[in-house]
Amino acid sequence: MRFQVLDIVFNPPHPVTGEAVAPSDRLNRVVETAVLAEELRFDSFAVGERHAGEVLSSAPTVILGAVAARTSRILLSTGVTVLSLLDPIRVAEDLATVDQLSRGRLEIVIGKGNEVLQYPLLGLDLDKQYEYLQENYELLRLLLSEEDVSWTGRHRHALEHATTLPRPFAGPFRIWHGSATSRFAVDLAARYGDPIVSANALQPRENYQVLIDRYREQYAAHGHDPAYGFVGSGSGGLFLADTTEEAIEQYRPIYEGQVAAAARRGYGPDAVGKAPSFRTVEDAVERGPALVGSPERVAEKILDYHASYRHDLQSVSVNHLIPAAQQEDVLRRFAEEVVPVVQAEVKTDLWSPADTRRAAGFTAT
Repeated sequence: MRFQVLDIVFNPPHPVTGEAVAPSDRLNRVVETAVLAEELRFDSFAVGERHAGEVLSSAPTVILGAVAARTSRILLSTGVTVLSLLDPIRVAEDLATVDQLSRGRLEIVIGKGNEVLQYPLLGLDLDKQYEYLQENYELLRLLLSEEDVSWTGRHRHALEHATTLPRPFAGPFRIWHGSATSRFAVDLAARYGDPIVSANALQPRENYQVLIDRYREQYAAHGHDPAYGFVGSGSGGLFLADTTEEAIEQYRPIYEGQVAAAARRGYGPDAVGKAPSFRTVEDAVERGPALVGSPERVAEKILDYHASYRHDLQSVSVNHLIPAAQQEDVLRRFAEEVVPVVQAEVKTDLWSPADTRRAAGFTAT
């Protein structure tokens, strides 16, 4: 199995103390975390994107440019590029720039995003989010693979003889599709033979399982090479302690703060994909995707989920409200005590030399 660190760059105040992290500190912490992830031999580092709420990832390509300058090996990614909101011309230009700065270490994940306030903020119709996603994806795909592009669509002006610069470092970089709540994303990925990343963050396992299963069915139905039908999985937060009981108690204020924040926005446990389905941290750990516990318990849980999802990539996120030194300790213990246990049991060709579609600059085996 391969492993990724994802930071969506949430920046709400601490739910108990009310203390806020300065935006400059928070953003620089993202870059430092990426440097640490490379040092710890994680395979990938991803930055999210949102344009509303208490989040600082409105310019993910700027952050990835800073990460590219401070790293040399780790694969860079997005989680997700909210393509429904964006002009594919600018997406192609910005991300190809990151691809060049990193010398071919970029793969991206696209999606529509799950923050509904982004659409009116940018003057777009929420009811057309899936139409935007498909059209923008198809145009982005064309722009990355071809020059002198002429194109006509429904939601933006036509193009004649358009070539975006810079070009990608070594041909089009791979596009993954984020999957959280709808069949649309997995159907789009399967149609084009792209891999997917299941959010696996807020809901019961079976909600994500049905979409992963559909992806594999549709991928096969379209006749794509099964060797490239990779599946990634997120998690409901990562926190480690010596014992699972200690981890739960230490993580409790963070989790309860997330539940309360969702409630303030009017989201209860039935708000699929928008709020935690599990009301207590104990429930999230026992029945949900939260990776909270001892290293042994977390490794066991990843393997348990792998028995269901058969995923190739595990993405993890550490909450920014945990003290910086403790964030580093959690990632270090995960890399040293969890990753080897899982990798001893789960093999994959993702990003190996056998994966001929991997980012050209990613050379780790």
